[in-house]
Amino acid sequence: VQLVESGGGLVQAGGSLRLSCAASGFSFDDLAIGWFRQAPGKEREGVSCISSADGTIRYADSVKGRFTMSRDAAKNTAYLQMSRLKPEDTAVYYCAADPLCRLQVDGNVYEFDYWGQGTQVTVSS
Repeated sequence: VQLVESGGGLVQAGGSLRLSCAASGFSFDDLAIGWFRQAPGKEREGVSCISSADGTIRYADSVKGRFTMSRDAAKNTAYLQMSRLKPEDTAVYYCAADPLCRLQVDGNVYEFDYWGQGTQVTVSS
């Protein structure tokens, strides 16, 4: 399994960015795909994931209504469209894959099995 993120960068508050995750070694029918983020000095946070079983999409409350996750099976690529960005969205964003689409377990971040190297997103105020 290999996951390669791209699309990060610097954007002003209120702006938009689209992250991409090129996946290889598996199909979206086999594993859920998710996005996580980690800001300096903070714990990693689950942002969104898409279930392999039925395509259900989950979002963290902090991004609902602003971020949209999608996937393209033909390209084996997942996307995270981020809109109305805020300075608190600044973090390294990671793509991840796992049998389950879960963002939290008992209040703690759920640890996916496979991870990309991350891409930096910086939102200036």
